[in-house]
Order: sequence, then C-alpha cells, then structure tokens
Amino acid sequence: MGALLTPTRIKAIQHFTERLVERIKPWSWLWPPMAFSAGVGSFFLVDRQQWLGAALALGLLFTWALLLSESLIGRWLAKRGHPTLHRGATTFIAQMIHQETLFFTLPFILITTVWNSGQTLFALLVIGMSLLSIIDPLYYKVAGRWRSLYFIFHALCVFLVMLVTLPIMLHLTTGQSLFLAMSLMVLVALPSFWHLLKQRSLKRWCLFLGLALALAYAAWIGRIWVPPASLWLTSSALSPSLDIQQREPQGSIALTPDAIRENGLYVYTAIRAPRGLSETIYHAWRHNGEPLDTVRLDISGGREQGYRAWSHKLNFPADPSGDWRVDIMTDSGQRLGLIRFTVSEDLQKASKADSAIRASGLSRLNLRRFVPGSRERSDTPTSD
Repeated sequence: MGALLTPTRIKAIQHFTERLVERIKPWSWLWPPMAFSAGVGSFFLVDRQQWLGAALALGLLFTWALLLSESLIGRWLAKRGHPTLHRGATTFIAQMIHQETLFFTLPFILITTVWNSGQTLFALLVIGMSLLSIIDPLYYKVAGRWRSLYFIFHALCVFLVMLVTLPIMLHLTTGQSLFLAMSLMVLVALPSFWHLLKQRSLKRWCLFLGLALALAYAAWIGRIWVPPASLWLTSSALSPSLDIQQREPQGSIALTPDAIRENGLYVYTAIRAPRGLSETIYHAWRHNGEPLDTVRLDISGGREQGYRAWSHKLNFPADPSGDWRVDIMTDSGQRLGLIRFTVSEDLQKASKADSAIRASGLSRLNLRRFVPGSRERSDTPTSD
C-alpha cells in the first residue's frame, strides 16, 4: 500500500482532482437538472426497466460512499504526512453529491407526498434543501461556518438516498427502508454533537448520548410526516357495490344513514408500487375523528395503473351521520392518501358514492403517456 501511495503519486492525484474540479465548475449548473431528470426516469421506468433504476441508485450510493469516506481518507493522509485536497475542492465535490442526491430524490418525494397532510412540511424541507444546495454563497457559508448544521444537512441527504434507493435495489418494504434510513441518518448526524466531547467528562458523555437518543426518538415520531417514496395512491372511488371479477366499483347512492346501513360501503383504492415489491397497507376508517375499523390489505407491485384493493364496511354506528375519513396507511404508519365523505339525512349535504374512479395526486396528469410503450398489465388477486 505504501509503495502504491507514494507522496509523488498522491500529489499527482490531488493535482488532477483539483484541475478537474476547476474545469467542471463552469458547467456545474447542469448537474441539478440532470439529477432531477434521472430521478424522474428512475421513478417512471423502474417497473419496466428495473435495471436502470437499480443502476442509477447504485451509482448514487457509490458516490455517497466516497463522500462519507472523504474525511477518513483525509485524516489517514494527514497522519502520514501527505498533503490533502484543498478545502474548496472537497466542499465542491460534496456540493455536487448533495445536489445529485436532492434532485434525484425530489421527484419521488413530490409524487408520493399527500399534500393535504403533514407530509407537505417534509416535502417543503426537501425543496428548501435543494435550493440551498444550488445557492453557492449560502451553501459555502453553512459548510464553512456552521459545521453542526452542515452535518445535519448531510445526514438528511443520507436519509433521502436510502429511503428512495433501498426499495428499488433490494425490494425492501417501505417500513424496512424507513427504519434503515433513519438508523443511518442518526449515525451520520452524530458528528454534529462531537464538540461536546472535547472535554471528556461523565456529564458531557451523558449529554452526548441524550442528544443522540433524542434525535433517534424525534426521527421515529416524525416518520408519519415522511412520504412512502416507493408507493403512491393512483386512484380511488366510493361505491355501494363492487364487481369482484372485474375489480370495478359499481352503483350509485347518496350517503344517507339508511342507504349505508342497507347497502354498506366500498372504498376502492389503486396503489402503485415497483414490480417485485410486496407491501401491507391499511384502510383506517374514522367517524368524526374517532377510529373505528382498520382493514389490512396485502398488495404487490408491477401494475402501471396501480394494484386494486378495497375494503367493505357493513357495520356502522347507530347514528352514522357526520364526517367520515378513510386513511390509506402503510405498515410503518406513513400516509398514502385519504378519502373524506359526509353521511347526512340532508341530500344536499350527503356525499355521493357514484363508483367514479378518480385519479389521485399526479396521476391526474397521466405522466405515463410520455413513457414509450406504456400499456396496462393485469392485476394479481386483490384483498377484500
């Protein structure tokens, strides 16, 4: 190893890297739109071109491995008396990787966010981080002066890349991916508190461990605000009956107390997931904010229009009038969507279950029509 990494060779590598950075800088503005396009392509092509999504994700993780090891390599070189890269060059490389991460994962976050829920705050956070990464004066100020904030920024980027790439590459469920991403985020964020240990004492060690546990607990509590980056609700419907063979809602009624007691009510949802990914989701029924029933549904990925599943409620309270909500949730407590309706004796106030399948989120834009060769696949058996 020592024969390979001679001072002359190390200096030559560093000189080459610094020259390459100087040549790339004038064109760095192209990097964010390229990363964003790669993210869009990975999201919409992962079903039919899974190798492409996996290759993009693998490349992203490889660059992250380099960034995470950069400080260790610098310390190793410094201990042996070798020169290290200029701080400006390493910060520029880190900025490029942050931009790559944020703009690659941004389409996943924007598409899977339920915008009328707390997930909006998380999406706005990712958008703000993306803007910070391309505003050079602000980014370099954070990197140079506020190192603790910079490490937290770095940890959030690690969280995003793991959240998005693990389901694509390893077919992990959203819950498994979320847990691993949060664990790694907490580990990467710990350097933000290392300054507390400059003066070693029991009190400072307790403070350090307390902050680490608080960060882990906050991450776990905040998981409900994190969109499931590999799943999204494509369409939904309310209906008094359902054709099991065709898997299509049927019929139309006004949602009065007598009507739902007599017919019951179907909530139909179509969930889009990458091919090969199996998930458990839940329809959680609430009446005037109070939880009533939770129905478990097992879904599989691969169908472009979404995996069709439904829940059928027959048992209603003695007085079912009021506001109803059905939350579509993942096994880890992340929200996929929600359906609201009103039951009332007054036909003017009562919602209508008309079996109309309504697109949800960005499905309304029918972005699949831009993907060459798109066609619908058949469903696998659904859950009732």
